[in-house]
Amino acid sequence: MNIAVLDASVGVKWFRNEPGAAEARELLAAHGRGEIEIAVASVFVYEFMAVASRTPTLHATSLWGHFVRWGIRIREIDSPLMLAALAVRTRSGCALYDAFAPALAEELAATLYSGDRRAHGDWPSVVLLG
Repeated sequence: MNIAVLDASVGVKWFRNEPGAAEARELLAAHGRGEIEIAVASVFVYEFMAVASRTPTLHATSLWGHFVRWGIRIREIDSPLMLAALAVRTRSGCALYDAFAPALAEELAATLYSGDRRAHGDWPSVVLLG
């Protein structure tokens, strides 16, 4: 099965109407249909829910319930992933929290999807949304 690794900037597009939102929602729908598997580094969860909890028109507790039911693979940060993210940060110059998604994509030989052109625009084979 094809694996899609998402940066939190893509997950935020699931509940915000911004450029790339339709493509982000289609990735989630494809995951729901079993066509792809979505995988994220655990830092995604913190970033995603931080934005959700600051969005006044959104019930973050309800969104969390949906997130859990979606069955997205969450990769916890351990020593190998941290070392890979530190290497990505050194190569790309992005912030450490932005380095986890590309590091995970490398680990899983997966496609990286991001809405953050500044952090991931130069990453090989990234698919930029928006």
